[in-house]
Amino acid sequence: MSILSSIGRFATEFSAARARYQTERAIHALPIELQKDIGWPEAADAKTGLRLGVGSWAGAK
Repeated sequence: MSILSSIGRFATEFSAARARYQTERAIHALPIELQKDIGWPEAADAKTGLRLGVGSWAGAK
């Protein structure tokens, strides 16, 4: 594996993680009732304040 392919893979993963993060922020900005209507899984856990990360940028791969 060359250094350029590694950099390309890293950039692709970063771009995907950034897109997921921006989507998550937009959904979290919606009212809880609307989050429940669209089936957002964390809407029911809003009281706990726990937030699970997604993807390799959050520690899970």
